[in-house]
Amino acid sequence: MELSFQLYSARNFLPWDKVLSTLGALGYTQLEGFGAVYEAPGIFRELMDQNGLTMPSGHFGIDAMENEFDRVIAQCEALGIRSIFCPYLDEGQRPSDSAGWAAFARRLANINEKVRATGRRFGWHNHHFEFEAMADGTLPQTVILEEAPEIDWEADIAWIVRGGAEPLDWIERYGPRITAIHIKDIAPAGHGEDEDGWADVGHGIVAWKNILRALRDHARVTHNVVEHDNPNDFERFARRSIEALRNLNEVQHA
Repeated sequence: MELSFQLYSARNFLPWDKVLSTLGALGYTQLEGFGAVYEAPGIFRELMDQNGLTMPSGHFGIDAMENEFDRVIAQCEALGIRSIFCPYLDEGQRPSDSAGWAAFARRLANINEKVRATGRRFGWHNHHFEFEAMADGTLPQTVILEEAPEIDWEADIAWIVRGGAEPLDWIERYGPRITAIHIKDIAPAGHGEDEDGWADVGHGIVAWKNILRALRDHARVTHNVVEHDNPNDFERFARRSIEALRNLNEVQHA
């Protein structure tokens, strides 16, 4: 498994040259970008090249995709990004009913057409709120995937769990739509409170062995992105996570 690293996880441990040097030395080969690394893409690309890293995927907000499309694509070109994922909606922007989510899905579908015309892929990255039922019992994530049938899904597995859903059910149902995953772990109850309840991968409660097997059988994952939303030690998180995933990969292929 070739592992990518979501740079949002290291936002509090700059400078970036030190972050990329650490990741390259640990054995990561890919990165996933977010807003803070796009300001000077040429300089950032040089840092990546120096450390043997590539950036095949990146997060861009829906407002940027709709209103600054040419600038986004220029940044993607400079950094080598081939898969674009919209990552989030602020609470005040989230629709309250199925019709609203269907309209949102159509916005994603329109962006997808423009992105595909550049030779790239486009999709949605979930959090927990997409799995919280609306008044009619419908889940926003279902509406998004059904109303925008051509977009990809970057499945953040731990957020699915925090949303109260079962990842294996969603992987079996929508596996072919899943082209990227966020590999993130949840701390046991009463632990990790200073890290917003997250854990280093392999040191939490997410059943990664079963989930990775299901993804292998049902999905089309090309980006395996390690993430922690708020680590208090970036190097520890990056190191322990890649070690755990290497060991898990060896067990699965033994």
